[in-house]
Amino acid sequence: MTAGPGTGSGTSAPATPSGHGTVPTEPQHAGRDIPLPSPEHRARGLGTVLGIAVAVIFALLPFVDVDVPVILPGLLSSPGALQVLAIGLVFAGVAMSYDVVFGYTGLLSFGHALFFGVAVYGTNLLMVHAGWGFGVSALAAVLLSATTAALVGAVALRARGIAFAMVTLAFVEAFAIFLITDPLGITGGEDGLALARDGVPDLFRGVLNTRNLYWLALAFAVVTYLVVRQCTASSGGRVWQAVRENEDRVELLGIRPYPVKLLAFVVGGTLAGVGGCVYLLVVRGANPDVAGADFALALLIMVVLGGSGRLWGAALGGLIYGLLTLRLPALSTSGVLDGLPEWLENVVAEPLFVLGTLFVLLVLFVPQGIAGSVERVRAALVRRSSP
Repeated sequence: MTAGPGTGSGTSAPATPSGHGTVPTEPQHAGRDIPLPSPEHRARGLGTVLGIAVAVIFALLPFVDVDVPVILPGLLSSPGALQVLAIGLVFAGVAMSYDVVFGYTGLLSFGHALFFGVAVYGTNLLMVHAGWGFGVSALAAVLLSATTAALVGAVALRARGIAFAMVTLAFVEAFAIFLITDPLGITGGEDGLALARDGVPDLFRGVLNTRNLYWLALAFAVVTYLVVRQCTASSGGRVWQAVRENEDRVELLGIRPYPVKLLAFVVGGTLAGVGGCVYLLVVRGANPDVAGADFALALLIMVVLGGSGRLWGAALGGLIYGLLTLRLPALSTSGVLDGLPEWLENVVAEPLFVLGTLFVLLVLFVPQGIAGSVERVRAALVRRSSP
């Protein structure tokens, strides 16, 4: 017998239901081998889209002539409002850099203010005494912040828990005392240092260029978010989170926690140094308040307020902190609080009182911060809508 048409062996091919042609021996189903995206990937994709949208909205704010009473001093496009927002964005970026250390690695460090202050003063001093431009001075100051973070971390990380926190606080206090006492006659003491304008590019000089400073602060916040997000999503970032959850277990798995924690310390300190350089331009000077224990505590408040271990939460906490610290004192003279009792008006106008109260309430009732509360509400809505 001869083989039927369309076959290479002595067997005939199976016929289609209509009796014409052939069908494949292994039917192919569309999309059978294409894996569906996991909920984590879908969440990251949605987060990316939302992040881009938020960045675009913030980038367009200098073109919006809208008055935002109480929150901002004047129109969104005015230099005063843009400076307030720029400071808030710098704090948002610095809060995200601290979240690497505290939120993702679980290290209660008070040394982060040191790296920020080193960059603020280092950039200005190099422009004054070395005669360098802002770009070169800022690069050198960031490298100095990274080196300082490595040295402080190498010492402080020998301890754990409260002992580690106290060692980092000692470094911050020593640096703050050096700035205030000014033994070398270069830091300006309690008055600080005015910005060395000769080294600043014309693009960032003067009130009319506040818009450019705002965009610089926004770029810092966006770049910090991208860098930290990439780091925390990597294998090393997952080890950071494992150290946060159980450092002893990580060590039992054969991974030395010390270099892992030191890397997080240096990454966070370097990013804080970049923020210090931008902050110097935005506020047009260096003040010892940015390197003391008060600012170290403020960083902790920013992250706890927004939600530790959640980047967008830390950024939101930093932005809110910046707005509150700059705008609350102005409310007492604006007439907004005139309807309150005098004693309440006085305390509400104090940023530390308001922030301290928020901190206590969050720790007691919403320990996961604003971001954690939003995620809990979203999860509850999803469960309610599911069949």
